[in-house]
Amino acid sequence: MTLQSCLLLAFLLFAIGVYGVLTRRNAIGILISMELMLNAANINFIAFAHFKALDATAGAIFSLFVIAATACEMAIALAIVIAVYRRHGHLDVDELTELRDPDV
Repeated sequence: MTLQSCLLLAFLLFAIGVYGVLTRRNAIGILISMELMLNAANINFIAFAHFKALDATAGAIFSLFVIAATACEMAIALAIVIAVYRRHGHLDVDELTELRDPDV
């Protein structure tokens, strides 16, 4: 596998993620698309570290930090999604224009 093929794979994953973020109306689908985009970035980190860096483990270590931060972000995002679903009964992001309490 060459650097160009790794970059092409990452580009395709990122493009699919961008398409998913722009076209999805469901919050879970948007979160999954964002995860695809972050995984494309991780592929780039590892590919450049493997083919171009002096220390090949640098990309893997940086990728692990990105995965840990992504897991934390997704846990918080899923908590918000569950709270919104319990309150409104749906996850259509076009209809959720504000997240404040309507009684205030």
